[in-house]
Amino acid sequence: MMRKQYTSAFKAKVVQELLKEEKTLAQIASEYEVHPTQLKNWRAIALEGMSSLFEKQDSAVELKAAYEQQLTELYAEIGKLTTQVTWLKKTVRAKVTSKQRLTSESQGSRGTADACDGNESV
Repeated sequence: MMRKQYTSAFKAKVVQELLKEEKTLAQIASEYEVHPTQLKNWRAIALEGMSSLFEKQDSAVELKAAYEQQLTELYAEIGKLTTQVTWLKKTVRAKVTSKQRLTSESQGSRGTADACDGNESV
């Protein structure tokens, strides 16, 4: 004989009926065709697990707070890194510009010297 398997929704519905206490255990067992011992087990499981329903809400609040904190820290890190990148870009541009000036000045002075050399040989 194959064992019956009940969905969690069915179990919840039956346990709700049990907790209402409007019908006897035997009446509910007969109505839903479930053995009374099984109904007692489901009720015990439901009562034991009821407190965890509220703990999950508390942990969800804690999880959300931790997420918000992490998000704030990450945005702060992004701001810091953006500032550093901007500073590095300015520094590199300044060095490149000063090297270009030095290079053009040195080429300009060589050009003047070459022009002077050319005049002397004439």
